[in-house]
Amino acid sequence: MITKKDLLEKAAILQRDKETYAIAPHIAGGICDSNTLRKLADVADKYHAAAIKITGAQRIAIVGLKEGDIDKAWADLGIKPGAAVGMCVRSIKVCPGTTFCKRGVQDSVGLGLALDSAYHGMTTPSKFKIGVSGCPNSCGESWLKDLGFLGTGKGFKVIVGGDGGRTPRIGRELVDGLNIDQSKTLAEKIIQYYRTNAKERERMGVFIDRIGWDEFKKNVLG
Repeated sequence: MITKKDLLEKAAILQRDKETYAIAPHIAGGICDSNTLRKLADVADKYHAAAIKITGAQRIAIVGLKEGDIDKAWADLGIKPGAAVGMCVRSIKVCPGTTFCKRGVQDSVGLGLALDSAYHGMTTPSKFKIGVSGCPNSCGESWLKDLGFLGTGKGFKVIVGGDGGRTPRIGRELVDGLNIDQSKTLAEKIIQYYRTNAKERERMGVFIDRIGWDEFKKNVLG
């Protein structure tokens, strides 16, 4: 008997029944138009999906597809897959910020979409999660991400080393008061330094613990 497993080349995740799969199209920042929602619903109906699931990473997964329908479903959607698995930058979680929310003090949507465009799916030593929040309420879960940005009255606060997984940890504040361009520049330095120096499957927080906080700061802020 052949044991089924995730079909990474098709961006399909095997479900609990060990027979059907889920796919999660990429929705940058969790923001889309009504036509995208209709397309998701039409594809789910056409291939008799078990459910449509809103995920914690601001994607909308079509759950319960037969293996033979996966390629056809992707073709009908015409949307690239979300980076839901593998050693890469996953979907960037973004709160509404000043674009939509009355509490927003910084443009989290603008920064988040720029980071998504630059890094979504990029190969990294371990999975790498980014959260962007437009105010200190941290609806983008910035403190629990490998790299987080948090809007304050002074600009964006940059947070590193958070993790909401099996060994949860709160990130550490690296710097505060950055504008969007400065935030993008620092994100590039942090991500590339991590890609170059972290060990395989070493999350950002563990990497920082290994090399030391002062060494990390010196190399990304210097």
